[in-house]
Amino acid sequence: MTAPVFFAVLFAALLHASWNAVVKLGLDRFASMLVMALMQSGIALLLTPFFAPPAAAAMPWLLLGSALHTGYKLFLIRAYSHGDLSEVYPVSRGTAPLIVADVGLVALGETMTPGRYAAIAAIAGGILLMAGGGRGGASRRALAWALGTACFTAGYTMADGIGARLAQSVSGFALLLFVIDGLAMMTAGTVVRGPRAIGEAVAAAWRPGLATGAMSLGSYWIAIWAFTQAPLALVAALRETSVLFALLIGALFLGERVGPRRWLAAGLIGTGIVLIRL
Repeated sequence: MTAPVFFAVLFAALLHASWNAVVKLGLDRFASMLVMALMQSGIALLLTPFFAPPAAAAMPWLLLGSALHTGYKLFLIRAYSHGDLSEVYPVSRGTAPLIVADVGLVALGETMTPGRYAAIAAIAGGILLMAGGGRGGASRRALAWALGTACFTAGYTMADGIGARLAQSVSGFALLLFVIDGLAMMTAGTVVRGPRAIGEAVAAAWRPGLATGAMSLGSYWIAIWAFTQAPLALVAALRETSVLFALLIGALFLGERVGPRRWLAAGLIGTGIVLIRL
């Protein structure tokens, strides 16, 4: 992984942790996630005419990725209703790089050096170690929803990575993905809350929604580009170092407890970051 890709993905990780923190702060997390998706979709729609559309070969992967992104958001909402940011976030993200590494080896033939596998294992292990160190440990419901979220994370990472490589236009693929994701979330919101509730949610929370939508779009746009520049598992693992930023945000701004276990986990994740750059 080159230095530009490395630092770009780290910046994407910061953006990802930031929008998760804003969603966690919201009293109505479903509405917060819905408004974020709609704002993200709106921004992407405005930018779409400036980029070439993706190739037809990428369309099935784009549609699959969109469905998996919607499932990810719905599961994440439920997880946050039962646990802290610094409990739910590590579990929902930590197992995905290991799944992507195994599937990528079989399905895509992506091979990596032992050092890079060690880096992925260190990051994933540190992320999982970080979970459960909050107020009395995460509840079983929070863990169950977070693990379900992790499965969706691994799924959309694979689908989007393959689709971006086939698209011939990475930005066109990413923007269309965001547009479809917003439509899918609007459909889910209509089913769950009704069309009137969508309008009320946008009117009440469009400002934070615009901020989280921009951060989410920027974060994953960078990640999709990185999928075409380096092995999927390596990008996925480095992107999940966002838990370090979530740890700091949770401790400094949300009043969440950070014990020795989580600091040890942070050190393990840092070791993985160093191994990626060696």
